[in-house]
Amino acid sequence: MSRGAKITDKAIPPEHQNDCSQQEKQPATDELNRSIIQMLQADGRMPYSEIANELGVSEGTIRNRVASMKKAGLLRIVAIVDPIAAEYKSDAIVGLKVAPGHSILKVSDRLAASQDVVYILWVSGRFDLLIEIVSNDRQAFLDFLDREIHSQVDISASETMSGLKNFKNQFLLKQNWP
Repeated sequence: MSRGAKITDKAIPPEHQNDCSQQEKQPATDELNRSIIQMLQADGRMPYSEIANELGVSEGTIRNRVASMKKAGLLRIVAIVDPIAAEYKSDAIVGLKVAPGHSILKVSDRLAASQDVVYILWVSGRFDLLIEIVSNDRQAFLDFLDREIHSQVDISASETMSGLKNFKNQFLLKQNWP
């Protein structure tokens, strides 16, 4: 297929076929990008030619879409380890209340520096932050809690919820975007 040729596959609306200029304005709000991301979530090393064939578009379209999503900061292709499958000794979610007068962003930056912290989410409700901690060593986990959580003046309260069994560990795009 020549570059810029129109694709007539009805599964992909014409306005989303091979148009990188619109793609840069709304990088993940169309069905083609969601399909690309879904396929890369299943196999982050899937060749662009295979994705293109499956979706009925050119390989160049896939390459351009992936590059644009990466440039926009929407997509990073990384390996994710399931803490249960990897048999970490500790896996916990910790709810944190940031002390008055302290910055949620500074606390999250400080915690993000730790390799044991794999997830940080600013939330509303009872806590300010939810973090996930995984560790190969139970003592290292306890040391982390003591050093980074309990002895810090920027955290006024915490609740540690130890993982007992992991039923699902999957990162997905929101399915019903406007």
